Amino acid sequence: MIKRIKHSLEYLIDKSSRNKTSIAEENLLNDFAFTQYQLSKWNDASMGNSDEVSQEIYDNIQLRIGKKRTFGPYLEYMAAASILFLVGLGFFFQPNIAFEKQLSFKTSDSPKSIELSDGSKIYLAANSLFQYPEKFEGDERKVSLLKGNAFFEVAKDKKHPFIISSGEIKTRVVGTSFHIQLSKSKCEVIVVTGKVNVSSKGQSVDLVPNEEALFESQKLSKLMADKAFLVNWYNTDLTLNQTTLKQVITILQYKYGVSFQYNNEHVLATPLTVFIKKDASLENVLEQINYITNLKFKVYGEIVKVN
Repeated sequence: MIKRIKHSLEYLIDKSSRNKTSIAEENLLNDFAFTQYQLSKWNDASMGNSDEVSQEIYDNIQLRIGKKRTFGPYLEYMAAASILFLVGLGFFFQPNIAFEKQLSFKTSDSPKSIELSDGSKIYLAANSLFQYPEKFEGDERKVSLLKGNAFFEVAKDKKHPFIISSGEIKTRVVGTSFHIQLSKSKCEVIVVTGKVNVSSKGQSVDLVPNEEALFESQKLSKLMADKAFLVNWYNTDLTLNQTTLKQVITILQYKYGVSFQYNNEHVLATPLTVFIKKDASLENVLEQINYITNLKFKVYGEIVKVN
């Protein structure tokens, strides 16, 4: 039965490509393709964006036949449903798509870490969300930082680049360590070891240790990184010696996924020395700062107010 369907479809599509089909045969193709399109169930997480994949398949079909004529809607419907139906029947082509089971890793009020199937370690800040495959398949290791901040220690594998999507940028490495800080208004990539490529909207920068990429207002820039940020503060005790409150607040924002509100910006210049244990709670760190500076820090969910 499957062979018969395959043969009939191939025959009609070939006939249509040569503009030899009758009105009845063209209607048959349209009806069949539209029916399969309606029955198709698409999973964006494992199969990619349906519109983009369908368009790529449609373009490839047009390229193969040399765009000799404009086809009816059946070809577009066929392209949209082909991965689910036509490939299931075993003909036309086999798209190079890896069907990977996607998992989510979410943190609440404290940082946590996870080791991926390739040996890479991800240290996720508080109030963050990370998506990754249960097992990497295909030529690339793709993951997504959907919210918050993370430190990546990527296992080296030159044959399978590691690619992180975070907001509107993509970070590409083969084995290195770096921070990604994602917020609603910007995204930063800070390199600690190795080489990193960051790209977005036709823009691209290559980074080495001590360098940072900043994507803000649709512009990608390369900067020198602050030395205080060149450590994995999620997994390391951190001493900030004779620094400013502004720098301490920046690291606390990254580590605990919070934002600070203050009425007087002059307090940011306050000098202090702070010791932050890797497993310290935000409240414990703020108590230490309260004692040193006589300021009052209060936590309201993901917002810290300074009085």
